[in-house]
Amino acid sequence: MSKIPLTVMGAEKLREELHRLKTVDRPAVIAAIAEARSHGDLSENAEYDAAKERQGFIEGRIQEVEGKLSNAQIIDPKLLDADGRCVFGATVELEDQDSGDSVTYQIVGEDEADIKAGKISVSSPVARAIIGKYAGDIAQVQAPGGLREYEIIDVRYE
Repeated sequence: MSKIPLTVMGAEKLREELHRLKTVDRPAVIAAIAEARSHGDLSENAEYDAAKERQGFIEGRIQEVEGKLSNAQIIDPKLLDADGRCVFGATVELEDQDSGDSVTYQIVGEDEADIKAGKISVSSPVARAIIGKYAGDIAQVQAPGGLREYEIIDVRYE
């Protein structure tokens, strides 16, 4: 399996989720299954079926998160020395050439992407267009509404 790029924060969030799944969610669903079993006939017990389904989801998510962490390539943006180039982990300030609006994004792994928090996936159209460029460069992005141009105002490694 190929390496999955993650920022330090992204890896930490996955570790926290894994810890919660193993120490809180898994014991809770085991208790719910035991409680449902105590009610007798399992063939018509909706609580038991729901708890077993939830257990399957939790176990699947634990395996998924463990797999991602074991294949993670953790990149600390603070340690990058990319000479002002847009790279994975960089925080980039862009200005829309048409509207003049300014936005700031951090380029992160797919699992970390959250547009409301200003984090875009490394595989998103905007990230693909700006990677490798420097402050002052113009990036063309093929958006659903047509071609958009962004000027790269600033590149930071935070």
